[in-house]
Amino acid sequence: MFDHVSIGVKSLERSQAFYDAALGPLGYDRLTNFRNVSGYGAERVSLWVSEVAKPVVADMQSGLHFCFVAPTQESVDAFYANGLANGGTDNGPPGVRPDYSEFYYAAFVIDPDGYRLEAYFKRPE
Repeated sequence: MFDHVSIGVKSLERSQAFYDAALGPLGYDRLTNFRNVSGYGAERVSLWVSEVAKPVVADMQSGLHFCFVAPTQESVDAFYANGLANGGTDNGPPGVRPDYSEFYYAAFVIDPDGYRLEAYFKRPE
């Protein structure tokens, strides 16, 4: 459905450190940089991160979050650990989410600007 998503952040340098570390284990790299923008993806940019004057105010009750597909359970674990080590906040440690499915393995991190992120791996049935 979506071609890409764009988010605004307070500090691009801080966000680059976070997203480089958290998304790398999932197979997503920083593919482009220009002015105040970085683009992340696998083969093409799907997430744009821009330093802006007025980022969206974080709101834990908004329901907004972004979920990244993970290639392995271990990559979900690394997403979580790397995210926390690079300025992120815990929002749910790695594990099976039985409320979703016995095959749904995920972890949740809040990035330095308050965006709620998830990495998800579908375990074999």
